[in-house]
Amino acid sequence: MSIGYVLLNIDPEGTPSTKLGPKMGMEARSLTRTLRKMEDQGLIERVPDGTDGRMARVRLTARGKEMRDVSRDTVVRFNKAVQARIPAKELEAFHKVMAKINLLLDDHDLFT
Repeated sequence: MSIGYVLLNIDPEGTPSTKLGPKMGMEARSLTRTLRKMEDQGLIERVPDGTDGRMARVRLTARGKEMRDVSRDTVVRFNKAVQARIPAKELEAFHKVMAKINLLLDDHDLFT
């Protein structure tokens, strides 16, 4: 699941790996492990940034682009299945509750 999520969050021109973690809410260790696995599977490649030599961008390979399309189609099918089985009013209530929970999770004072 994490590989699919990464595939969906990499920009077509490449994304700095330092921006992927915060964008997806993943810890650096987990992201590093996932990216290494994806690189081994030929889904991504790391290329030097054109303007900042200290930074590398993560870019999808041709196989990675194919798998991103599979991931996107899977997400779309899942969303359609949920929308077909759960009334819109219930989904709206669920999204409101999840938004409140996410705010609580962002409150670092809550965990001290």
